[in-house]
Amino acid sequence: MVLALSGCSSPWGCTDTAAKRGEARVKVQVEDTGGQHIGVTAEVVGWRPEPHPQEPSKGDQVHFTYRFDGTHKTTGSAVDACAVDKKRVALLCQTIYSSGARPEPDGALTGDEWLAVEHPEQVAGVLLLPNDQSYDPRTCEQDSKDGGGTHPPEEAAKGDQL
Repeated sequence: MVLALSGCSSPWGCTDTAAKRGEARVKVQVEDTGGQHIGVTAEVVGWRPEPHPQEPSKGDQVHFTYRFDGTHKTTGSAVDACAVDKKRVALLCQTIYSSGARPEPDGALTGDEWLAVEHPEQVAGVLLLPNDQSYDPRTCEQDSKDGGGTHPPEEAAKGDQL
């Protein structure tokens, strides 16, 4: 019988693995590193190209609004938001955090962000990745005794096919 343990408490050494990236959508069920839904939904409510009010001379950027529902069940969630072209190639991504959103009367958290994409005319939408990026990923290199285990996938980046 072979015993395999995730993380670093194993006497055989520390192991780091990355979770599989979930499918990008406008509305996602947020997933932990095991791919299980954590009871939180994140959604892009709307987006539009427009000049940023603090930097209008830079031209249009992608302004999007988002919503988190069910965050009362967790200590906070974070997902990657990406402006994509018509082939779902990421033009620019950033992580959005439920902790940075405003509470609404219905219990949801809402917020807005800006993506300064190079060519805003190429943007066909804003998508979210379901993987919760809020997990504290102590790696084996950082902590050989208590680090390791399964971590969120790498954050989405420009050029990624979503």
